[in-house]
Amino acid sequence: MSDQKIVLPGPLLLVGCGKMGGALLRGWLGRGVAGKNVFVVDPAPRDLEDVQARGVTIAAAIDQLPAGLQPGIVLLAIKPQFMDEALPAYRRFAKAGTVFLSIAAGKTVAYLKSKLGADAAIVRSMPNTPAAVGRGMSVILKDPSIPAATLELCGQLLSAVGKVGWIDEEDQINAVTALSGGGPAYVYLLIEYLAEAGRAAGLPADLAMQLARETVVGSGELAYQSSESATKLREAVMSPKGTTIEALAVLMAPDGLQPLLTKAIAAATTRGREIAEGK
Repeated sequence: MSDQKIVLPGPLLLVGCGKMGGALLRGWLGRGVAGKNVFVVDPAPRDLEDVQARGVTIAAAIDQLPAGLQPGIVLLAIKPQFMDEALPAYRRFAKAGTVFLSIAAGKTVAYLKSKLGADAAIVRSMPNTPAAVGRGMSVILKDPSIPAATLELCGQLLSAVGKVGWIDEEDQINAVTALSGGGPAYVYLLIEYLAEAGRAAGLPADLAMQLARETVVGSGELAYQSSESATKLREAVMSPKGTTIEALAVLMAPDGLQPLLTKAIAAATTRGREIAEGK
């Protein structure tokens, strides 16, 4: 997560302030964005007293925003299933100098333009839920029609909650969604399965869960702090003729973990394309 101060070209409008929107909002304030320059629309805002105290304007509907407001950035943090109904009202902001930054899965640039207008400047991105603790991973589509300075600002906004990567083709965002968007769920499932395997090996269930959870958390932190590759970190745990190498012989077998994960990511990627096609 970068500590670089964010300088806005104009007011910032956050549409939707759930867990992800709230994490982003607090990240921006922590990076020097003045609360008076941030406006939020959420029909059921919750637990936002701290940001209101810093001058952020909270509105339950778009018609409660100050008259004449023209944001430089409109960040769309609405759940995808609500976009059909919600987006047309924001068409009024699709003017020169305003960019819409979407973090919605499955909603293409073409779809967003159909709701906001053909001339709307759209930037697609995909963050993930560890943004809530400042360890998110966001990927942004580097659209050549969007000025470089605008793309850089979008990167700064998302880097307030973690790391940022870039892609050049919109279809790649489906694989990003499958890998890092859904990735936290796979890691949590790994914790569950490790714990169950420990219980099956004779450990008390609560201890097995504690061991699984802390092992994943600690390993993730070590990977985060280390300059070594994942391969090197894995090899450092292995001893010749030891216990770990026996387990890895199962996990790394031709029918082991890699083909299973490849199949899983492929299935999620395919589903992402289907959602983008309205299926």
